[in-house]
Amino acid sequence: MTLMLLDSASLWYRAYFGMPDTLLSPSGEPVNAIRGYLDMSARLISQYKPKRIVACIEGDWRPSWRTDLFPKYKANRLDESGEEEEPDTLAPQIPILLDLIEAFGIPLVGADDYEADDVIATYSVREPGPTKIVTGDRDLFQLVDDKRKVSVVYLAKGISNHDLVDLKWISKKYDIPGERYALFAMIRGDTSDGLPGIRGIGEKGAAAIAKNFDSMEQVMRAAKSGDERLTPNHAKKLLESADYAKIAPKLVHCALDVPLPDLDLSIPKKPTDLTEIYQYQKDYGLGASVDRFIAALGW
Repeated sequence: MTLMLLDSASLWYRAYFGMPDTLLSPSGEPVNAIRGYLDMSARLISQYKPKRIVACIEGDWRPSWRTDLFPKYKANRLDESGEEEEPDTLAPQIPILLDLIEAFGIPLVGADDYEADDVIATYSVREPGPTKIVTGDRDLFQLVDDKRKVSVVYLAKGISNHDLVDLKWISKKYDIPGERYALFAMIRGDTSDGLPGIRGIGEKGAAAIAKNFDSMEQVMRAAKSGDERLTPNHAKKLLESADYAKIAPKLVHCALDVPLPDLDLSIPKKPTDLTEIYQYQKDYGLGASVDRFIAALGW
């Protein structure tokens, strides 16, 4: 009963930048993000054959409880009007794609004041595995759990060469215990989210610390006590960033208690009438992308 959780924004951004902008609807509107999303999802559904699926979306890409803690959270992505910067030709495609996902009967779930990551995280602990999290975002490596069979289908190298991330993969990639990825990320920081991490400690230093400790609280106690497992320089940098270290766990950890609707997550059965879907296919010139998605669902 494999559950597939789609990090939808990650997929449509990857589709938008990975598919040619010459893919247009009959009326001349770009549809590269829509077609790419359908094509990628179809390939992964065909490969992993999930019995359940959720398209997870942002309720709020900068939740108030995160920005209250750290006002600079993702502030680097704001445009002059204070909204998220988004390519002009991507924005109009998203409502069409969301309507089409719903027309296919795929559960589409977001929650007010939570990011898609939080929705994904809550499903990953609430629902029985195996669970495949589809994303291009390494933040979600923190959810990998071999015992519960939670893994990440990581798309950084594209669909054909994607990685299936388990704890062994994380350990090999970052030279840390796989279950300590979140601690490693807290220390390293993340420039794409505007998170500084512990200033002066880079990826190698973060890995060295994560090898010896399993929580930020433990790390900071060690820094204050002169624990010999920390170099004097690392201890100094940690103490200098003590205020950030205090809020980092809540900032970096995904929420695991998002209020989620009670939905049937089963792969949708073929409806008696596909007229609405075929109308989208015709109106927006989605051609074989819709056909491939239909085939992947086993219709």
